Amino acid sequence: MFESVSVSPRPSNRDLVLVGHFQGEAPDKRTRSLDASGELARAAKRADATGEPGRLVEVPGARKMLLVGLGKRESFNAGSLRTIAAAVARRLATTKDESLTVELAGPLVEAKVNAGAAGVAFGEGVGLVGWVCDQFRGSATPKKTRAPLALSSGDGPFRSGMARGLALAVSANLTRTLSETPPNIATPDYMAAQCEKMAKKAGLKCRVIRGAGLAKERLIGLINVGQASENKPCMVRLEYTPKKGRKGVKPVVIIGKTMTYDSGGLSLKINNGMRGMKRDKDGGCAVIGAMHAIATEIKPDRPVVALLAIAENSVSDNAYRPDDIITYRNGVTVEVTNTDAEGRLVLADALCWACELENPEFIIDLATLTGGVVTALGSTYCGMFCDDDGLREQVETAAAACDERVWRLPHHQEYNDMMKSTVADIVNSNPNRKAHPIQGAAFLSFFVKKGIPWCHLDIAGVHAVEGTTGPFQEGPTGWGVRLLANLLSAK
Repeated sequence: MFESVSVSPRPSNRDLVLVGHFQGEAPDKRTRSLDASGELARAAKRADATGEPGRLVEVPGARKMLLVGLGKRESFNAGSLRTIAAAVARRLATTKDESLTVELAGPLVEAKVNAGAAGVAFGEGVGLVGWVCDQFRGSATPKKTRAPLALSSGDGPFRSGMARGLALAVSANLTRTLSETPPNIATPDYMAAQCEKMAKKAGLKCRVIRGAGLAKERLIGLINVGQASENKPCMVRLEYTPKKGRKGVKPVVIIGKTMTYDSGGLSLKINNGMRGMKRDKDGGCAVIGAMHAIATEIKPDRPVVALLAIAENSVSDNAYRPDDIITYRNGVTVEVTNTDAEGRLVLADALCWACELENPEFIIDLATLTGGVVTALGSTYCGMFCDDDGLREQVETAAAACDERVWRLPHHQEYNDMMKSTVADIVNSNPNRKAHPIQGAAFLSFFVKKGIPWCHLDIAGVHAVEGTTGPFQEGPTGWGVRLLANLLSAK
């Protein structure tokens, strides 16, 4: 949509100026003072100036101005500006305007909204809507020329917020591009290489464990799930270390399910069930984007470790089977009942590693784990499983700040009992299909040491959208990047 988006240190008289008004209200006094000609007040009275969120009206006059609707004052908040900014950005992409000064200080004061938070949301909205992934287009697609866009504001905190929002959008867009990359390119080795490339550029440590290293570290889930594919599995460990961190602080560990493709294995997916399974890596993609944001923008004063369990679930005469029994490094034995419930098998490796080797303050994992969570919550909320009140509150606060919504689902001993096997400790999937998303969380809980706070986020319903919504187009959303960034920023 844009060649680039940046924030200028100061507005220019040549910029297009964006002002706003609430639905059913005239522009406030401070906003009207920006236009001595009175054209703004007259434009606000036009029939098309409804004030609905994102409704744009051109203001005639010597100074180029756009009047945008902010919706009803009582429902307006900082997050409202993500969708509003997206509508503005789409208009600018059409008109080829290359600079915009955002002057919303009046409405923000009227609605008692923090200018910095509003700026972050506006920057995120412009940055997210500007994502383009066209590297897979060929000669049959005409090339589009794109102009750069420079944003500014006379409000310092709002301007600083926009810069932060744009930076977080860059990290989320990295995640979206990785999600969009097809499985013949985005193999486990490719994903590991992307981690190494990003780590080198952002100043992170990166270790890739593959081949004999997996056996040495007893990462048995990855070995079994990935053994049918020619594209061999691996685990990636990324580490952020603060330059001036406090001594003795335990690391935060974030884990991502990174299935580069999921055929279902021998429990083969049917009909069109494989379509879109390139996105079964989106938990890991989100973790990569989050680590990029942590290293380049957030820079918390505590260490952060990321673990990506990367494999391809394929079919061959070497595939793991229903009825197999796997013994994990923590001693738990698993009877495989369904090879299409593979994500939890590789996540179990990462959870064992985190608990045994990282001494974490807490663990958060992100995974496109179950279709059941989509049935339960649709695409409105991510399913959250977290029995630790303190961690759950932190996640909910971070989610609210960036509008990546979470909804707590229950986790009770009866669900754990549902996972018991008659021949091993547990099964990887109970065939009765009851409480399907909770089954996944219950399974994973067997690999988390008691006393370590842990949050499981099932992102299967929110990691992609089917059409244009807010700042997103059809495709991946980069869900989780901004949530984790906000969480670590608060820490």
